[in-house]
Amino acid sequence: MSSIARYAEQCRSTLLDDVIPFWERHSIDREHGGYFTCLDEKGTVFDTDKFVWLQARQVWTFSVLCNRVARKASWLQVARHGADFLRAHGMDAQGNWYFALDRAGQPLVQPYNIFSDCFAAMAFAQYGLAADDADARALALRTYRNVLARKDNPKGVYSKSVPGTRPLGSLALPMILANLSLELEPLLEQPVLDATLDACIIEVTGCFLDKETGLLHEHATADGHFPDTFEGRLINPGHGIEAAWFLMDVAVRRQEEPLLRQCVDIVLRTLEFGWDKEYGGIFYFLDSMGKPPVQLEWDQKLWWVHLETLVALAKAYMLTDCKECLAWFERVWAYAWQHFSDPRHGEWWGYLNRRGEVLLPIKGGKWKGCFHVPRALYLLSDILMPSSSDAKDGHVSPS
Repeated sequence: MSSIARYAEQCRSTLLDDVIPFWERHSIDREHGGYFTCLDEKGTVFDTDKFVWLQARQVWTFSVLCNRVARKASWLQVARHGADFLRAHGMDAQGNWYFALDRAGQPLVQPYNIFSDCFAAMAFAQYGLAADDADARALALRTYRNVLARKDNPKGVYSKSVPGTRPLGSLALPMILANLSLELEPLLEQPVLDATLDACIIEVTGCFLDKETGLLHEHATADGHFPDTFEGRLINPGHGIEAAWFLMDVAVRRQEEPLLRQCVDIVLRTLEFGWDKEYGGIFYFLDSMGKPPVQLEWDQKLWWVHLETLVALAKAYMLTDCKECLAWFERVWAYAWQHFSDPRHGEWWGYLNRRGEVLLPIKGGKWKGCFHVPRALYLLSDILMPSSSDAKDGHVSPS
């Protein structure tokens, strides 16, 4: 078995024998519906509030398992458990998805965050396919259209910024919209899909990409400038790398070699910039000019950053045979499995300090749920398995 195949096999066995069983055992709220995500190291619930985007992400995860791994009735039941809870409680009267609910489903936090809508659309698109549920697919499409309608002013009345003083866009929206659009491709009319993907490419590579450094900034003006401020100088290496692999999928779908090469370059440059040369691992936040970041957690090492980096590097290597990508993959792999994986209690730690020590002894919370770990493990097993015809053909399954 080649080294690449061993990576794939380890990811698949960890996904199916460790990570998914962990969430099946500990996250299901059998009294009120939906999922618990605030779980300590052993899976014990330490808070019962429910965050809509994490509920949706878990629906997506178990639906994807049904659609792409195996048609297991137990996985479909877990997905239905969350989908039913979200349909009953997740939206306001206008169809906007709340940010947080209490355990019983009563709304706690208004629908200020458009990413709740993005992940709800992803969830119901996959669940609709898994359950052959036309109403779920229709809900996914309505939610997607709502995202498009809100994208130019995503927070609306909930925005804290004074309009017009320093108008800055956020990388997070066009990057997730590119991924979301590929997720919903079977439900979308071709002109809508093409126009949306075109706009995402232009925004990400035209506005947020610094052509000199090759880094993606978190914030930029509409004409692609980065103000000399905390926000304008902010680099989130994990976001930049994740955005790059989202656009790799677009490049593969459209057979756009220049875009693919540009994405690979972004990944490599971001790693050179964001890797902690003293302790290893990838920094959470950095300042593009080396000034002190405003985020006090800037030097933490987070699970999702390293997992998304592994996905990006695996895609880049399998698509381009770039040996530098393979070398980085092996480096990041060694760090991630040594520091984040918990062989004793299962699943992965989410938050480490700069030295790579566990900072919070939890497996889930307000921001970490059943998503980045299983998604990455599934994608890595799929991308890196040499017997996969998709990998040989240069096709990368959209996430």
